[in-house]
Amino acid sequence: MQSPTTLTGLLHRVAGIFPSHHAVSVSGKFQLTHSRLHHLVERAAVRLLSAGIKPGDVIALTFPNTVEFIITFLAVIRARATAAPLNAAYTAEEFEFYLSDSESKLLITSKEGNEPAQAAASKLSIPVSTASLDEAEAEELSLSLSYTESSTASISELVNDEADVALFLHTSGTTSRPKGVPLTQNNLASSVENIKSVYKLTESDSTVIVLPLFHVHGLIAALLSSLAAGASVTLPAAGRFSASSFWSDMLTYNATWYTAVPTVHQILLERHLKTPEPVYPKLRFIRSCSASLAPVILERLEEAFEAPVLEAYAMTEASHLMSTNPLPEDGPHRAGSVGKPVGQEMAILGEKGEILKNDVNGEVCIRGPNVTKGYKNNPDANISAFEYGWFHTGDTGFFDSDGYLHLVGRIKELINRGGIYLYFYQPLTYHATHIFMHLKQHYILAMLEGLKF
Repeated sequence: MQSPTTLTGLLHRVAGIFPSHHAVSVSGKFQLTHSRLHHLVERAAVRLLSAGIKPGDVIALTFPNTVEFIITFLAVIRARATAAPLNAAYTAEEFEFYLSDSESKLLITSKEGNEPAQAAASKLSIPVSTASLDEAEAEELSLSLSYTESSTASISELVNDEADVALFLHTSGTTSRPKGVPLTQNNLASSVENIKSVYKLTESDSTVIVLPLFHVHGLIAALLSSLAAGASVTLPAAGRFSASSFWSDMLTYNATWYTAVPTVHQILLERHLKTPEPVYPKLRFIRSCSASLAPVILERLEEAFEAPVLEAYAMTEASHLMSTNPLPEDGPHRAGSVGKPVGQEMAILGEKGEILKNDVNGEVCIRGPNVTKGYKNNPDANISAFEYGWFHTGDTGFFDSDGYLHLVGRIKELINRGGIYLYFYQPLTYHATHIFMHLKQHYILAMLEGLKF
């Protein structure tokens, strides 16, 4: 019996309750039900165990946004190993850093392969496997691994523990050196339950994946939270976001919401103003996260697509979601605010760790079951990040009298852009804050465009 405090436990439960509901669709190609997805994940986990993968082993994954990635990711964590998704557009040097820093035991790619990733793995003597699912009716995911004798009994007896490190990611790299963030089964389960709850996701919901699945926004907010709700997700046929096919996919697969970064929202808005679609789906809400959304853009989005736009606040160390503006039936959503905390404690702390009053600016700090226990092999960072019994986000802000969080800036931020280092110190002016957010959005857009799908 899988525990409901693990992500695998939540997904196992959903496969039993909604076996025939669509889980994953690949636009114009095929669909997998929750039961079918569960079967493919279990079979792939058996293959990983048969190849000698052990609990705690880190398995690096570099894929486009494909069904193979989803199955492989879920199979890795089902086998009690740790999945480490990597951007397929990294250089060989970047792959070498991330593979080494994560102490990966195996690299799995698409059947087309990834030359820079494979070159880095070869240099580090890390074995490489490919994964492919040629058709929805295939009995199992094809993994190019050497197997020993095993049976499905070994996987049926394997129980995932809430303390298992399921996901290993690095901070975005806007600071001088990315820090490794281990997230447990319970961290992920807590986060998807928070997202399901605040946005009232159910088996009737559907979304089109816009963002890369190697990033927490796409992986946890869009994919895993949907699957854990019994809802469905659609992957674009090209394996990445395309403004020209987005609304067609949203209509075809009966989407009820989507989540994206402000840059994507702006692309969709600009396309709408130039060449509007004949009809748009009726959405429950649109979600914006990972960078600041200008109030004027929020207003235009709501007017164009006739849905509430809910701005949220998240980071890798919190397994994504920290706060969000509520659905209309639960309260007003306020432009310029990232809403209220969800499923965790949040406080504004002063320099000595004291909790500050409303409307007083300080550091945003959190604690809760969704928060990482600490950075990997980085004791100095852990000392400063977890001072006074709270996780320190490095962001500054304040709560208003209604409990809505307003972000002001960063305590300290170092950004490397074209070899030029820009330093920001508290307090940031309004102008400096938006320069930082502008640069961050361009980083995200480059990340989206740079994927070689």
